[in-house]
This record gives sequence, structure tokens and C-alpha cells, in this order.
Amino acid sequence: MKGYQLTFFTQQDRQHNHAPLGEWLLQAAMKLGIGGATLIVATEGFGHDRRLHAAHFFELADQPIEVTMAVSEQQAERMFEYLEQESVKVFYVKTPIEFGVTGTSRCD
Repeated sequence: MKGYQLTFFTQQDRQHNHAPLGEWLLQAAMKLGIGGATLIVATEGFGHDRRLHAAHFFELADQPIEVTMAVSEQQAERMFEYLEQESVKVFYVKTPIEFGVTGTSRCD
């Protein structure tokens, strides 16, 4: 199947509708019927502000978060329409990909 890998970058303290933005993005993907998404917690990173963001022992608010999903073209359109409707401002990368499942049996 042809589609896109959508990767959203945020940090632990960013919220939307009183929920951490990373978790909100996962819930949005589920609501829109996207088959799966992964939330990855990073140790360090820096953004457009050139400031280092990192998880500290006592404070995780600045911890980088990445949400990644493989989607069809229609699912990508729905996700971006939903983000626009919800007025969510988040940095993303949209990469054309081919995706599918190997083998004949499911690994559930």
C-alpha cells in the first residue's frame, strides 16, 4: 500500500484540550480510524529555537515526544483536516512510503 509516514514532534508539557499533546495525537489517530500509531519518548533533542530539550531526573516537562504513524493518503488528509479544525500547532514530517504486512498469518 502506498501512503505516508507522519511523524509529529512535541514535548511532554505541551497540551491540547487538557491532555498531553502526544497522547491527544494518539487518541485523534484512533478516532480517525488510523490502524496504529507509536508514541516515542526521547531523552534529548532540540527544536527550531536551538534550545536543548531533555528529560531531567525531577522534571519531565521538557522531554521530547515523537508520534509516528503509517497512513493512506486519505487518512493523512483527514488527520491534517482534524488538526486544522482543532487549531493544533505542531511540527511534523510527512514522508511518502510503501507499507504492508509480511507473511500469511497474523501475529496478534
